[in-house]
Amino acid sequence: MDGPSGNTAQRKVLWSVLAINFAFFLIEMTAGLVSGSMGLVSDSLDMLADAFVYGISLFAVGAVITKKKRIARLAGYFQLTLALIGFAEVMRRFFGAEKIPDFSAMIVVSLFALIANAICLYLLQKTNNKHEAHIRASMIFTSNDVIINAGVIAAGLFVHWLQSNKPDLIIGSIVFILVIQGAVRIIKLGR
Repeated sequence: MDGPSGNTAQRKVLWSVLAINFAFFLIEMTAGLVSGSMGLVSDSLDMLADAFVYGISLFAVGAVITKKKRIARLAGYFQLTLALIGFAEVMRRFFGAEKIPDFSAMIVVSLFALIANAICLYLLQKTNNKHEAHIRASMIFTSNDVIINAGVIAAGLFVHWLQSNKPDLIIGSIVFILVIQGAVRIIKLGR
């Protein structure tokens, strides 16, 4: 469905997933800082990057293909920058003396984030414009998020089982590696 009604539907979906991701950025960042979980902090930054992607994707609705590709490329570079900064923080914590994070906060918050991301992915897949670069970029980010949430839940279980912060830091590293890979894919979509 192209044209004004298709653009309106696409904007509604993008506003919905933007609101969900920004809300979970705030929730996960707060929970990550309070619980001491780098996995939650890394996922919250990923949610912020996703919210940014959805925001700039709103500018692409109804635009020419060149602009859509440029927006997808910009989103990829933004996500790549956040991932590299986050990865540096994980490495700093890995070699420092950090406390064991609260595993129950990791699991509960990530479970709710997983549900939110599954809803976002469902909404994005229902759009008729899912083959356009900016929507495909949004779907890549959201697919990664579902995997990441499952990883943070698993890390929470391992933190509890091993009584170590290493599983949290390992998942934080994996999150940022996945984000870097997703960013590179998006940058390629924008070519």
